[in-house]
Amino acid sequence: MSLSPAAQEALDTFTAAPGWEQRARFLMQWGERLMPLSDDERSDINRVHGCESVVWLVADQQGSHWRFRAASDARLIRGLLALLLARIEDASTEELKALDLADWFSQLGLGRQLSPSRSNGMNAVLGRIRSMTA
Repeated sequence: MSLSPAAQEALDTFTAAPGWEQRARFLMQWGERLMPLSDDERSDINRVHGCESVVWLVADQQGSHWRFRAASDARLIRGLLALLLARIEDASTEELKALDLADWFSQLGLGRQLSPSRSNGMNAVLGRIRSMTA
């Protein structure tokens, strides 16, 4: 799966960061890029279970490709969601099945900084994405 322009921008930005402190700042800035969800979309039916933080996920299919929007009550999680969504922007169902989330976060230099609970939460989001697109 080739990188979307947003994913390439993320990769360039995060790999140029000198350390975790700068990456953490970038992570919070990227979280501000998420398209807001309406109050109706922040419902239990759109909630991703398996995350310590509250996360909502909404999907729209356009032809054979998918678009997702997400929100969270936690700043770092919003950043991780924005990076995940940048990576899967306009992805097909097959591309979503093949995505290696741990590899993506490692490429960004974030793999070692993700706590087990954040990593589990992002895997829960990816699992939800895969179930929505199956």
